[in-house]
Amino acid sequence: MHRATKIVATIGPASNTPEILLQMIQAGLDVVRLNFSHGTADDHRQRAEFVREAARQAGREVAIMADLQGPKIRVGKFENGKILLVAGEPFILDADCELGNEQRAGLDYKDLPRDLKAGDVLLLNDGLIVLNVQRVIGNEIHTVVKIGGELSNNKGINRQGGGLSAPALTAKDMEDIRTAMSLGVDYVAVSFPKNATDMEMARQLANIAGAPFGIKPKMIAKIERAEAIPALQGILDASDGIMVARGDLAVEVGNAAVPALQKRMIRMARESNKFVITATQMMESMIYAPVPTRAEVSDVANAVLDGTDAVMLSAESAAGKYPVQTIETMAAICIEAEKSEQSELDRDFLDRTFTRIDQSIAMGALFTAYHLGAKAIVALTESGSTALWMSRHWTHVPIFALTPRVGSERAMALYRNVTSLHLDTNTDRDTALQQALETVVSKGYASHGDMVVLTVGEPMGQAGGTNTLKIVRVGEPY
Repeated sequence: MHRATKIVATIGPASNTPEILLQMIQAGLDVVRLNFSHGTADDHRQRAEFVREAARQAGREVAIMADLQGPKIRVGKFENGKILLVAGEPFILDADCELGNEQRAGLDYKDLPRDLKAGDVLLLNDGLIVLNVQRVIGNEIHTVVKIGGELSNNKGINRQGGGLSAPALTAKDMEDIRTAMSLGVDYVAVSFPKNATDMEMARQLANIAGAPFGIKPKMIAKIERAEAIPALQGILDASDGIMVARGDLAVEVGNAAVPALQKRMIRMARESNKFVITATQMMESMIYAPVPTRAEVSDVANAVLDGTDAVMLSAESAAGKYPVQTIETMAAICIEAEKSEQSELDRDFLDRTFTRIDQSIAMGALFTAYHLGAKAIVALTESGSTALWMSRHWTHVPIFALTPRVGSERAMALYRNVTSLHLDTNTDRDTALQQALETVVSKGYASHGDMVVLTVGEPMGQAGGTNTLKIVRVGEPY
């Protein structure tokens, strides 16, 4: 069955062979995430090659996302690999400490003491350990353990409420951007941006690094800092899409605040004609179990009903026991949730104005297909913008975007309700439309007598040039 919501999966030790990747793509994988927090440049290069080969064997394009590590603020290493913190006991975070012990731990972010004051609350290891800051003396942060537990090497640190000054792009990120561009990635996800400037800088670096390869990747802002929430509209305007990164965000703003923020972010992204990915712990139990919990099923389904473009797997597909089965299960949940989703197209169009011809054609195609009961919308597109605009509104009518550009075909793998297909370059409109219709019919998406809505630009081959809408029945002359 046609599935509108896309699936992003992280590649790791459990899934970095061509055989498993092929099975994952066949199971419904749309976008592969390369996590630059782990692995070397050569590791990522090999995985990217495996992805491209598996996609070729599967007969469809799959997008690749490079996810930058960002300024992940962490404790250092311990003499024995880990310690046990006890509630009520003192503990020191020391920027000058080389190897930690039961009394103190080092810091990989040496400026952390400058960001803190007495009364601040620090959350370690995704909030499982809580420290109350008593005082800051030079490079030492003196705390008392409020909630203890096991603390091991390189666990993350957040300040409750946010406010840490670490820049969004580290030296490692800048080098990783260069690596990612050499791999031909389609998306770059920026960790911990605080404002639009962070995203503009990342885009500029990616465009410069991608220029020798003819690449301008789509930029994704991972919303995981408290400071990003009031700056969300600016971040959206500076990005192609956002990721609701619920892990670090929950640590900074509190678990209870995240569900409402998720809904708000998805709504704002769609209203801004941007795509949105919902991530973190969506199928966490399937790291070890062959079936998800009922709560996880509801979580994925609710993200779909909120209107997310994609749902993402992290450790479930990178290190879990059931990477293929997890994708199959997630795909089935998405399809079921989409069946019950109500279209509000008419309401969406109230008080909306369109100043661009191509955007007006896209909206006209949606409206026409919805009210005439068309089986499909077929958009001939160069850049993919027409398909993106269409995908911001839910109609239950599948959208097929045909493009001669492989880069556009891969990028559209993330757009909700859009199936991207390759169309041979052709400057003759009628021939191209006929080829497009034949492609959709040959793949079983429409059959004789079905009504299909087509959009195309004249003259062809110009990005942003969509200016024509046609309504045809399969098998009848134009």
